[in-house]
Amino acid sequence: MILVTVGMQLGFDRLIETMDQLAPSLGMEVIAQVGRGEYTPRNMEARISIAPAEFEQLIGRCQLIVAHAGIGTVLTAQRFGKPIVLFPRRFDHGEHRNDHQVATARHLDGRPGVLIAMDETELPARIDEGLSTNAGDAPISATAAQLRQAIGSFIETGKL
Repeated sequence: MILVTVGMQLGFDRLIETMDQLAPSLGMEVIAQVGRGEYTPRNMEARISIAPAEFEQLIGRCQLIVAHAGIGTVLTAQRFGKPIVLFPRRFDHGEHRNDHQVATARHLDGRPGVLIAMDETELPARIDEGLSTNAGDAPISATAAQLRQAIGSFIETGKL
């Protein structure tokens, strides 16, 4: 299963429409958390929001995450050892107030288990790569593991 997520603050129709067009050719279930977008998918299961406990269950089940370049989603993917394809929202498309997601994606490019698709034409190849990647195989330092745990805990509980 592939899990697509755009976060809860904004819709991201460009990603959702592209994934909806790709879904029939992927040969597996695609579930999308679509946020407040206007596009209605026809080829994949779409939900405006997903409760945190169910979201974690879906992360645990999925083979790949396809997402906006939100750092919380990246950390969740790494915590669960799941490969992630980042498709950043872009200012020039009117999808965000600036290009911080593009900057985040460029900064993370090349890290194990993190793949970047800067536009719709790159997404199919990155999905194929992601499905053949095991993000959990990448060694991380003890310090990085401790930092990820602390950040993940803070995101989930709001407490340090």
